[in-house]
Amino acid sequence: MRIPVTIIGAGLGGLTLARVLHVHGIPAAVYEAEPSPMARTQGGMLDIHDYNGQLAVEAAGLMAEFRGLVLEGRQAMRILDQGGTVLFEKSDDGTGGRPEVQRGELRRMLLDALPAGTVHWGHKASGARTLGDGRHEVTFTDGRTVVTDLLIGADGAWSRVRPLLTGATPEYTGTAYVETYLFDADTRHPATAKAVGGGSMIANGPTPDAAIFAHRERGDTLHGYIELTRPLDWFAAVDFADPAAATARIAREFDGWTPELTALITDSDTAPVLRPHHALPAGHRWERVPGATLVGDAAHLAAPNGEGANLAMLDGAELAQALAAHEDVEAALAEYEQAMFTRAANPPDESALLESVFGGSIPQSLAALFGDRTGTAQNG
Repeated sequence: MRIPVTIIGAGLGGLTLARVLHVHGIPAAVYEAEPSPMARTQGGMLDIHDYNGQLAVEAAGLMAEFRGLVLEGRQAMRILDQGGTVLFEKSDDGTGGRPEVQRGELRRMLLDALPAGTVHWGHKASGARTLGDGRHEVTFTDGRTVVTDLLIGADGAWSRVRPLLTGATPEYTGTAYVETYLFDADTRHPATAKAVGGGSMIANGPTPDAAIFAHRERGDTLHGYIELTRPLDWFAAVDFADPAAATARIAREFDGWTPELTALITDSDTAPVLRPHHALPAGHRWERVPGATLVGDAAHLAAPNGEGANLAMLDGAELAQALAAHEDVEAALAEYEQAMFTRAANPPDESALLESVFGGSIPQSLAALFGDRTGTAQNG
């Protein structure tokens, strides 16, 4: 297959797709809403797993570059209670299969591995329509259009390409993160830095509707994810346009927690940012639509579970490999979708995820309490 591929979205899935296509000599054009590669921060830490995300990196021929991005020691994990008592701790001994990298650096690695001009910045898709014979037209918000024989929606949760294939839309899962940052943490916030430790930290309270996650990122930065299970109306009543008021309101939900943990809310060096969690229906799939398909969150958006970025990259790599292996585009798309649908409908077993994260050593008494919270902040 050598016809040009049109990709909407320059996230990790779209860029992995473009890179693996390039490895196989297949041209691609990527259209991205952001005006430039550095237009916004690209999120926090990602653990890239040896059973999916790293397979995509290998297919892209970028393992050496990837290893150069890994932050040593960040696979360390600790679980605390609301009083700051350490309930479980696992060091990073270098043998884990989930090395941590910064999302922005991983994205830059993929961008740098593409031919100049592959990504067309400042192209925000507003919709797409079928023209017939497998051809599609994408319209951008500035009125420009592009017509293509092969359209891939890699445009995330609120994909403008998805309606070509399915009427499914994401629904609120009932939980959200409030995102915070503490900079120069070891000197300015030493108690909190000590509580978080060298990698990631999970702190749960007496009820399952509130938790605090944190990662130690590159340099001396702590990235907090304050999780609350509340209706959207509850969050709508919080005035996030007033950072001080929003911070105070969120902090009230953690009354009685130790100050070194609540400092991840009250001492944030950035305004709190609300990140509601949405998901597509479990087992979401569609009938084959000639000349179009989806990858990543556009295809199978789920609540944060540590797998989202990994699966998006694997989608991109496997789709590119299928297109390279088949002269018949429709056969390639059908092969890719069947594997992707199967994977999305059969997520990793929770006990297997626990063993992957905790090395099989988490006490049974903690498994039920913390099992659904392991790794959730990484790949939101």
